[in-house]
Amino acid sequence: MRKGFILILGLVFNLFFSQNSETEAVKAGINKLFIAMKNSDSTGIKSSFTKQAILQTIMKNGEVKTENIPVFTRTVAKAVKNTLEERITFSAVHIDGNLASVWTPYQFYFQGKFSHCGVNSFQMVKENGEWKIQYIIDTRRKDNCVDDSKNELVK
Repeated sequence: MRKGFILILGLVFNLFFSQNSETEAVKAGINKLFIAMKNSDSTGIKSSFTKQAILQTIMKNGEVKTENIPVFTRTVAKAVKNTLEERITFSAVHIDGNLASVWTPYQFYFQGKFSHCGVNSFQMVKENGEWKIQYIIDTRRKDNCVDDSKNELVK
């Protein structure tokens, strides 16, 4: 009886820790993009995405705008290093096999000044053992945001 309990307990711990490490790997795949953006690193940005990735934004009027990832990469790479900073919070990470869905509210800063906020919705896929971005859709707004640098609500 005791051996059975220990075996079950071991399996539960193994399952918990393997899920936790996979969650951290998914987060690392997303953080890689934002570190590369902050460093104006086109190679890092490009390697964060799958070859078929899609990048979209829902505009204030509800229109969905699709951005070309190579153009996005070149634009960000032209920025002066450390002028673009997107601060994200992981509020949900769901994983099933080689698919992960991630929800990240964010605040965006340009040259150290608050610019806008919103939410990113990521669809991640695991390719050759590495989590990559297949799809991002985000919202952008300037009101009802929290400016982390001042810890205050922007209205």
